[in-house]
Amino acid sequence: MALLAPAWAAAADPAATSYNWRSNWPTHAVLGDGTDIGLSLKYQFDLNRFAHDDGVYEDAQTNRRKEFGFYVRKKGVYDATAVFDFQSRTWLDVFLRVQTKAVLGDDAGAVRVGFMKTPVGFEGNTSTGSTSFLESSLPMQAVYANRRIGVDWALTRKQYLVQLGYYHGGNLQGDLDGRMLAGRAAWTPRNAPGDVVHLGLSLSRETPEGTTDGRGRYTPPNVRLRALPEAGLITQRLIDSGTLSVADHVDRRGAEGLWIGGPWSVQGEYLDARVKRVDKPAYVAHGWYTFGSWVVTGESRAYNGGNVGDVVPKGPWGAVELLVRYSTLDLDDGPVLGGREHDWTLGANWYITRYLKLQGNYVRATSDRRDLRIDPHIVEVRAQVMF
Repeated sequence: MALLAPAWAAAADPAATSYNWRSNWPTHAVLGDGTDIGLSLKYQFDLNRFAHDDGVYEDAQTNRRKEFGFYVRKKGVYDATAVFDFQSRTWLDVFLRVQTKAVLGDDAGAVRVGFMKTPVGFEGNTSTGSTSFLESSLPMQAVYANRRIGVDWALTRKQYLVQLGYYHGGNLQGDLDGRMLAGRAAWTPRNAPGDVVHLGLSLSRETPEGTTDGRGRYTPPNVRLRALPEAGLITQRLIDSGTLSVADHVDRRGAEGLWIGGPWSVQGEYLDARVKRVDKPAYVAHGWYTFGSWVVTGESRAYNGGNVGDVVPKGPWGAVELLVRYSTLDLDDGPVLGGREHDWTLGANWYITRYLKLQGNYVRATSDRRDLRIDPHIVEVRAQVMF
């Protein structure tokens, strides 16, 4: 696509005398009535190296994501998208969103239907191509419900936002059957480029359903909370609640905050999940993270519509960002000994252009589960192309 882009641009505009490959990859077309049709791509290649892990993990390097999507949208009217990850062989966002102003004449927010992210989880609702670190924090991995099939409504204003959603049907892979009601609200008293204060709360209640396999065997509804040590090319968790059955419902809660002041920013979040079990005590897991960011080259982290995006570089050599994060998760509660873990992560991001990014993380993990202590040191590197 990068090689074809200059030719495509010249064909679209014969009068053009120059082309800036750093800021314009023409992967979409705008029709005369304003309809925008385009393709999206996210490719990530990761490298993970481990030490001090008692032989639990093997060094790895491979594709992390290979996402390909299609979208069509008309500003102020509607947008629709469908995205598939060929690496994990799973569907991602598949939805249609309509702006009420185009239908009712007054702006009463946007209504979306399809397969989309649920509201509880600030970091989880950030695009995986725009995250400040390679992987989500410990509590986000355990508590965040990810995507569900359903319908939601969102009202976004400069000083606040409100989102409500109802989900019924699990995911497009045929898993996670059940119902969920969720909501999120945030106050943004400061909301300008490079000057943001965001404070929010979110909650949800999910009622999972049991499943029956092809042989007629029934599995009662259950919930499992766990997290990787903030490395994406492994499958072995250091902490894990195990299967919590029979689950009547699970309540998730979140409190989120963000401050951006020029090249500096601080972001944090508290998350917990309470699993109500049939004829057993409720199980509660909780955790939090916080991180700080400094964009050395002077740019600011992007913020729009209640979420954050990538730094957009201004100089010819791109933008450089340095970060530090602390995250912790407690999965021990009563007789359930899921373990405790806390991680320190140092990060560096080089935004070469708005489409190309290199990331590096050093993770120092410390875990304790049933008197088994494993404290791996992890070095991670990622190369990303996204448009």
